[in-house]
This record gives sequence, C-alpha cells and structure tokens, in this order.
Amino acid sequence: MTAHTTSRRTGRKRGGVALLVSGALVAGGLAAAGVAVLTPGTANASSHREAPLISGEPQYDNTDVYAFVSPDHPDTTTVVANWLPFQEPAGGPNFYTFATDARYDIHIDSDGDAQDDLLYRFTFKDHRKNEDTFLYNTGPVESLDDADLNFTQTYDIELLRLEHGKVASKHKVAEGLPVAPSNVGKASMPDYKKLRDQAVKELPGGMKSFAGQADDPFFLDLRVFDLLYGGDLSEVGNDTLNGYNVNTIALQVPNSYIRESEEQPVVGIYSTTSRKNAYGEFTQVSRLGMPLVNEVVNPVKDKDKFNASSPENDGDFLKNVTEPELPKLVEAIFDIKAPAEPREDLVEVFLTGVKDLNQPPKVTPSEMLRLNTSIKPVAEPKRLGVLDGDNAGFPNGRRLTDDVLDIALQVVEGELVGAENDLGDSVDANDKDFEKAFPYVALPTAGSDTRAEAASAKSGATGLTGGISSLTASWGSNTVMFASAATGAAAAVLVIGLGLIWTRSRRRSARGTWLG
Repeated sequence: MTAHTTSRRTGRKRGGVALLVSGALVAGGLAAAGVAVLTPGTANASSHREAPLISGEPQYDNTDVYAFVSPDHPDTTTVVANWLPFQEPAGGPNFYTFATDARYDIHIDSDGDAQDDLLYRFTFKDHRKNEDTFLYNTGPVESLDDADLNFTQTYDIELLRLEHGKVASKHKVAEGLPVAPSNVGKASMPDYKKLRDQAVKELPGGMKSFAGQADDPFFLDLRVFDLLYGGDLSEVGNDTLNGYNVNTIALQVPNSYIRESEEQPVVGIYSTTSRKNAYGEFTQVSRLGMPLVNEVVNPVKDKDKFNASSPENDGDFLKNVTEPELPKLVEAIFDIKAPAEPREDLVEVFLTGVKDLNQPPKVTPSEMLRLNTSIKPVAEPKRLGVLDGDNAGFPNGRRLTDDVLDIALQVVEGELVGAENDLGDSVDANDKDFEKAFPYVALPTAGSDTRAEAASAKSGATGLTGGISSLTASWGSNTVMFASAATGAAAAVLVIGLGLIWTRSRRRSARGTWLG
C-alpha cells in the first residue's frame, strides 16, 4: 500500500447519499473493538453519548479528538480534545464546567507499540467570589479577572513520561491557568473573543495551551435517525450540531517533543477521562482516538468496556476489522455489493496507519489517530483528506475541516479497493468558520443567540448539492425490514418512508487509490 498523492477529486459531492440506517451506516469495521450487533438508535454524533454509563456523565464524556500539524506553525502539532457534548448555550445558571474530580489525559505513542510514551494530564479547580448569589456573573465581564465573573476555573498541566507502560517521571508543565468561561450572552460578555484570547497561554518550550468553551466542530446530519427525516426532504443536509457548544482542551507542542525522531515522525494520539471513585482512586471512564468507533461499531455490551480499555489490547479484535459486518448489512439493504474479505485496507487505515503515509515501522495494530508530523499542512485543505490527494488530512491525523463521516463511509464501502462511491450525509463543513490561529476552534454560540438565529447564521453546512430539485433520486414507498443473519441477531433494521436518497454521480475523471 502506498500513499495516494495524485488523484483530483471535487471538494463537494455532485450526488450523494443522505443516508443511513438508524446509525448502522455511519461507521463499521473502523476499529479493533468487537462487533456483534449493530443496535439501532445508539448513535448521536462522533462519540457524543456513545455508551450507557458515559451518557449519564457528560462532564467526563470525550466527544472528539483532532490532531494535526499546526497550519501557522508547522514545526508544532496541535491536539484538540472535546468534552461535555450538546451544550445548550443558554443553559444557566450554572452553565458548563470541567469536572474537578477527573483527569483529562492526552496520550502520545511515539513508536507505534500501542503503549504510551508521553501523557499530558489536565486537572481543574473551581473558584467562587461570592457564594451568596446564584449568578454565574454579577455584571458585564470584560476580562478573565473581572470581579463580576463570579465563577471561574483554573487548571494544571502535568507531563508524565512512561516506559513499558510504567510512569518513569512526572513534570509540572503549568499550574493555575485560567479557563475561558461559558459564553453566557451579549449582555454578560459583550466581547467574548477578548476573554477567549486571554485564556490562550504560551508555555515554556514553545508550547501553547487553551481550555474553555467552543463551538462543537463536528459536523453531520443526525436527523436521519428520525425515520429518515419523516419523509420531509427539506431537512436533508442540516448540521444537527449547529448552535451547540463543547468544552475544549487544546495543546500545541513542538513536533520534536512528541515524535521518536526525524526518521520516525509518526505519532499515535488519543485521549481519556478518568474519574475519582469513592476510595479516592481514578477509574478510566472514557476513551477516544479515531472518530465514530465506540458510537456504532461496538454493541451495547462492549461500549463501557471499550471506554475503560487501552490500545495495547485492541489486537484481540482484529477479525472484526478484516471481516466487518457493516458492508454485509449495506449489501442486504441497499444492494451495494460488499467488498471482498479479508479487509486489509481497513486494517491499514484504522489500526496500523497507511504504509508510506502514517504507519510506524514496527506498528502494533491499535485504535488511535496516527499523524505523520513531517507532512506539512496545505494552504487549502480538502475536506476528503487523503481520498482527495491531500495527505495532510484524515486519516493522517484529523483536522477540524476533515469530513470524517463521508471519508469513513466511502472507505468502509470499498473506495480503496476499487468500489468507487460517493456516500455522505450532504453536510460538508462546519456551521462556523474555524480560527486561523491557535486554538483554531470557533467561538462558542452565546446564550443570547436563539436557536433560530443560530440556524439562520449557518454558512458551512451545504445541504444537498444543488438543492432538492437537482437530485436524480430513486424513491420507493415501501418499508424495508432486515434481520442480520450474519450475527444471528433478532434485531431488525427498519427503514421507513420514501426509502433512501441515492444518486450516482458521474464517474470522476482522474481517480486514485491509496492501494499501490
């Protein structure tokens, strides 16, 4: 397998699929975590509320991880990790905080052996100026140290160096750094960007750090889970996460700090959350590397187990990647032929990295983002990343602009082994523009912005290419029911109302593949 560098592919789909079958088609065979049953209705977004236990503990719920060579400082890598999904901006009076009984960790594997070499740990503290009021702020807030900002948080960063899975040393990188507050609204925080900028801190050794609220950068259409839009196609292509915020931790680190050497520049990156139990011990409750893994790949019985697991154990589930169930379901329901097995293409993309792109020389198969820090960022990122000849994009790390849902769907359905397809959800970009400088995430929606205002402000989510009227669609009025014979499951996948949007785009003139 060789890295694809020459294909030209349009940045937007001419046709597409505004898809999916109750969450079953979002991913699959993408991780080395066990697949037994694809259970309808368990998905919400990348890894937002993806497992039974973590869905009830949003402060500890790691929703997405991004890792990319910094576009304005290519000698550094930026990691963005998000928690606490689906934040309604006006959700006062307590708004949204990081947990003080948690460890928020960013893990680095520098040599591909599926064991941590570095771990950056973030821990948080609460501070209140006046406990005789219920108010988050008692007047307009003009700075992070404003007396009117009644509730604040600070955080410490600790660097742990590990050898053979054991902590070899600890080093306090920073302490008492300010957290950017929740964006209460225009009256309370008339210049929120000023507050956010004050929360960006430069650290010794050329590092930068940020913690605080941000717009949720993940983009996709989740209304599909409502019985395929209830047949109302005017809603197809909407970014469901438009207007919602998350809590973000961002860290920018010199490449030389995290990679093994210039000769071996590929690093593996993932994040976890650990919570203190009644005995004062910390237990891992959330884990995230590649997007869309624990959401729909794992059956309910395995989701909590995956959140508590470590990458070094992922090889036990290799067969679930080489013989994935998802393409069989797609073939049975939509008559799209499943690629031949074993799926070595999926192993490289999602478990080992792609040879000559982002695969370490002696890699142990495991689920994490793999980033080649020697590949420079491009001036104009392509949303389909490596599929479109842009080797600085997903699955070589993950940029904020990468359309990982479309990429994952197309790869699982055989894009790399000759089964050309344009599967996607018709949401091709975030609803807000990302920033040009660290921490790159967009400013959070303010509590004073109504849902209608947020929707009308959308500029990135493209909806159906060319509009509904230009689609060449095939409709059926039948209800289709499918029971998975491959797993022997009794569950059925129900596809309701007017079927599926399926258009076949004209064959692209110069297509390539990662496979050499």
